[in-house]
Amino acid sequence: MDLEAAGGGEAAQRKRRNGESWRATLLLAYQSLGVVYGDVATSPLYVYKSAFAGNDIQHSEGNEEIYGVLSFVFWTLTLITLVKYVLIVLRADDGGEGGTFALYSLICRHVRAGLLPGGGTRDELMEEDKVTGRRGERPVSRVRAVLEKYRVLQRLLLLFALLGTCMVIGDGVLTPAVSVFSAVSGLELSLEKEQHKYIELPVACAILICLFALQHYGTHKVGFLFAPIVCIWLLCISAIGLYNIIHWDHHVYRALSPYYMYQFLRKTQTGGWMSLGGILLCVTGSEAMYADLGHFSQSSIQIAFISLVYPALVLAYMGQAAFISQHHNIESSYHIGFYVSVPETLRWPVLVIAILAAVVGSQAIITGTFSIIKQCSSLSCFPGVKIVHTSSTVHGQIYIPEINWMLMILCLAVTIGFRDTKHLANAQGLAVITVMLVTTCLMSLVIVLCWNKSIFLALGFLLFFGTIEVIYFSAALVKFHEGAWVPITLSFIFMVVTCVWHYGTIKKYEFDVQNKVSVNWLLNLGPSLGIVRVRGIGLIHTELMSGIPAIFSHFVTNLPAFHQVLVFLCVKSVPVPHVEPEERFLVGRIGPKEYRLYRVIVRYGYRDVQKDDLEFEKELVSNIAEFIRSSGEYDKNGFVEDTDKPSEKLSTISTGINMWEEDGELDASGTPHKEIDPHNAVPKQKKARFMIPKSAQVDSEVRRELQELMDAREAGMSFILGHSYMKAKSGSSFIKRIVINFFYEFLRKNSRGPAYAANIPHASTLEVGMVYQV
Repeated sequence: MDLEAAGGGEAAQRKRRNGESWRATLLLAYQSLGVVYGDVATSPLYVYKSAFAGNDIQHSEGNEEIYGVLSFVFWTLTLITLVKYVLIVLRADDGGEGGTFALYSLICRHVRAGLLPGGGTRDELMEEDKVTGRRGERPVSRVRAVLEKYRVLQRLLLLFALLGTCMVIGDGVLTPAVSVFSAVSGLELSLEKEQHKYIELPVACAILICLFALQHYGTHKVGFLFAPIVCIWLLCISAIGLYNIIHWDHHVYRALSPYYMYQFLRKTQTGGWMSLGGILLCVTGSEAMYADLGHFSQSSIQIAFISLVYPALVLAYMGQAAFISQHHNIESSYHIGFYVSVPETLRWPVLVIAILAAVVGSQAIITGTFSIIKQCSSLSCFPGVKIVHTSSTVHGQIYIPEINWMLMILCLAVTIGFRDTKHLANAQGLAVITVMLVTTCLMSLVIVLCWNKSIFLALGFLLFFGTIEVIYFSAALVKFHEGAWVPITLSFIFMVVTCVWHYGTIKKYEFDVQNKVSVNWLLNLGPSLGIVRVRGIGLIHTELMSGIPAIFSHFVTNLPAFHQVLVFLCVKSVPVPHVEPEERFLVGRIGPKEYRLYRVIVRYGYRDVQKDDLEFEKELVSNIAEFIRSSGEYDKNGFVEDTDKPSEKLSTISTGINMWEEDGELDASGTPHKEIDPHNAVPKQKKARFMIPKSAQVDSEVRRELQELMDAREAGMSFILGHSYMKAKSGSSFIKRIVINFFYEFLRKNSRGPAYAANIPHASTLEVGMVYQV
């Protein structure tokens, strides 16, 4: 009986946990409507109008043209968005994150083909395996062997990923313009023909300015409004679509047959092929759905799309086709637009909901652009920018002021320059389909290299979806002079920026490696390092994971004193979304114990938030103290760091020794004073104490070393940063001199420093200037 009762209790607990899990998933699915699906949900505003705009397609009484476009829309939405993205691509998450760059980092870790100096080089990816928890050998495929062997293929892979990333950034410029302008275009049905031309553009620009001006508040401030807006919008367009099907043409379901696609292309020929550039807009927002995977779970996004978004969009497109099939003989320039299919009594409420839904869709792509820029910047593929975290609970909600205002200016420029949805839609279509092509190619590599599936399965995926997307790409590219040149120009500019910055960063890193000082040179100086050792901790920031940076020898050559405790600090952004806190710090010793030289490597994922200076300092000292205590238990003689295999000599510190600090001086009883002299602005010394576990065996030598660390912490911490100037070597090619001396230096001077440098107090910072001859 007791066993049965226990079994029943476990079953009840398991059932309750499953119920809570499903409730959480359904809640995430509801929330995803406002963040993920705003873009794709507003596509019915402009798909049909863009498909028939300027293609000279004559509508026949048999409605083959209308049914053909509906058939293309249905199957494109089904195959690309539903099958490819929702059912397949969403499974290729990089530690829960999605997007083009996440696919690239996922591939690099499996084939060791990374080129990124911020933790993604081939030599450093071995270290990253410890972070991701992978152990052992992977099965070596022929594709992996070829990709690891040829450096040119690795460069092409990076360029391909950057192309998709730059197109997503271009989409961040075009999507708000297309969505908002298409929503505002509903005013043309309520105003006179001459009036709406002078009202639409100012209203659209005003909405766009407000949209970008509110970004610094963060999406979490108004996030609770987003899901209801999109939900109401989807229910609205599906209800209107169902009404139009019943009222105008209930036989429109026949268009779901692929036969009408063949009939459409056979009858319209060139005009039908060119209309594919507008039809592909029905899948815009699919890439954003994958890029926002980190905010939600795979199952929640799938549930939301399959249960609500997909049926609502199909009903909306069928309803529009049913209305157009009975009204295509109306002589007007907007007879195939969205608003004309809305019953007249509902147009004003639908217009308001559409504008709100367009703003939500624009918000999603803008936030996605911020996330992509942060990923690229973390992995040394984009100049440093200011990143503001707008939410204390959701790490992915960020705001980048420079990028925000740049997007606003470009968005207003294309809106004012084109003044119609035709050219804007052509531009957006090329950006969307290019990103999808890049995702298809990278996904085929993931199937082989990461999922270890058959190469024939990967080729089948590539050929099936690649063929469909190449056809759409050709139709979008042919409209180059009608607006498609915009994403090409924008992506080219962003590609130049990313490639120049990446090339300069690689050259700078190679210079550091080639000019680093050997440990033997440091040991020959003796415990005093040939200089006066003063109280305090000196932190030298370096990109090197082994050896002594040239900046240190340059410093001690010109100044005769340094701190009693010296820490070589290397902050790395590894190509994973998140690094667990217990695996963040790697601590080692350089030389014997009496030298008091340490090396600390701090690893962050490209989605991690770096801590502020005070918290980071405390955690850094605590981890060094724990390393001293733990190493004292088994290392009585100390060791010299092996520069060839530094990862074998560095210890991962999961939890540092607890430390508490008090401001002020201690009186005779040991109690710290809290009084502050208002006439003395100099801060009091900080008293540091380590709380060592009672069970720990600590000898006198370890206690002495810990005491010196505490004394140094109380004296203060100084940060030594390298301030490098890049200059091409004499005899370098003309292109290299232009790239390094002008483009890279211009970007360096106008970009922000590393994230950790921004949090360092200026009074504690010392910059050491060096000229890098690369």
